[in-house]
Amino acid sequence: MGQLIFITGGARSGKSTYAENLARESGKPVAYIATAIAFDDGMKDRIAKHQAQRPDHWGTIEQYKDFQTMTDNPVYLQAEIVLFDCLTVMTTNNMLDFPVDYDTCAMEKVGEIEGAIKIEVEKLLDVCQDKTLIVVSNEVGLGLVPAYKLGSYFRDIAGRMNQLVAGRADEAYLLVAGLPLKLK
Repeated sequence: MGQLIFITGGARSGKSTYAENLARESGKPVAYIATAIAFDDGMKDRIAKHQAQRPDHWGTIEQYKDFQTMTDNPVYLQAEIVLFDCLTVMTTNNMLDFPVDYDTCAMEKVGEIEGAIKIEVEKLLDVCQDKTLIVVSNEVGLGLVPAYKLGSYFRDIAGRMNQLVAGRADEAYLLVAGLPLKLK
């Protein structure tokens, strides 16, 4: 049986660096699951910075859904540690895959979308149950209530996905200014 470690915190709190250090210090083979999509120059820059700080020998899987397909991926198969960065970007990408207008769609549709995202998160947890899985996610509950519906729906769905993963985690950490606070 593997271990689940959940790492959360605000933007630029040091979450990814902390997660990467945990994986690096283990000395075990690592598969890095990158969920970001390079849709603009800002995201391309963020991705490049994340790539530069990772060891070259870590395998990378660029994927934000259909995690059951990883079981055929040599990078996944050779890894003892899976570092998933990050749950909130995965949530965003999955939300945007649905062709809906979040300003006008019915709450039932938002519920269906959340259900589909929950299934993806559960697939990730199930697929990685025999490995050490480190999940990085943004804490979304400490800021202002978003003024637009998509932002509000995202915050709610991402918050519930964080709760799902944290609830199943063996260890959980909150990062603030690069400092970890162990939650469990």
